[in-house]
Amino acid sequence: MKRAAGIAVMYSLFATLGAATNLGVQMLFIQAYTGPYGVELSIAAGTAAALPLRYLLEKRYVFSFQSKNMAHDGKLFALYSFMGVFTTALFWSVEYGFHLLFDTATARYAGGIIGLVLGFCAKYQLDKKYVFVAAARKAAD
Repeated sequence: MKRAAGIAVMYSLFATLGAATNLGVQMLFIQAYTGPYGVELSIAAGTAAALPLRYLLEKRYVFSFQSKNMAHDGKLFALYSFMGVFTTALFWSVEYGFHLLFDTATARYAGGIIGLVLGFCAKYQLDKKYVFVAAARKAAD
């Protein structure tokens, strides 16, 4: 149980760091660019900034996973990213839904936080079951 609590704390910490990175990049992007599709592009930029950060931290500290080599790490990152497609769609839908419903930056960012939390919960389960499989099996033994 102690291990599960430690994992939950670390995952929550990295999720918070990822969310702060994501939303911070969005805010910077919106300040720098206010042209067509500014909101949509800012959401994509935030996601692109947070993805490699979360991958590296979770791989090492949450799943204690060691890649065999660079090729293996590349495949693992691709699978991790692919799993993120589903959770990112959830995040974007909630954030963009708040944007469409309330049309304020505050509401959009609130929707972003809610969407990120929902996405992070789903992402952990997907990564545990499909990405970092060997590490998850080893931890269960």
